[in-house]
Amino acid sequence: MDVTTLAELTGNISTVGYGLAAIGPGIGLGILIGKTIEGMARQPEVAGQLRATMFIGVAFVEVLALLGLVTGFIFTS
Repeated sequence: MDVTTLAELTGNISTVGYGLAAIGPGIGLGILIGKTIEGMARQPEVAGQLRATMFIGVAFVEVLALLGLVTGFIFTS
């Protein structure tokens, strides 16, 4: 019986895990920054407060991406 290989995964599987882990923070950053810009357009007088709050949110979202990267290194064998 002839079996052909359709796909082969070589290398470290944690690379795929980090790629999947980066999708969530990427979507989160897009929503966060988009809504902040929308809020600044609607009420320009609170732009400073929105910007400061956005940077705090960006820091928390980026922690998720770094956490995905670190777990990839932790669970490699």
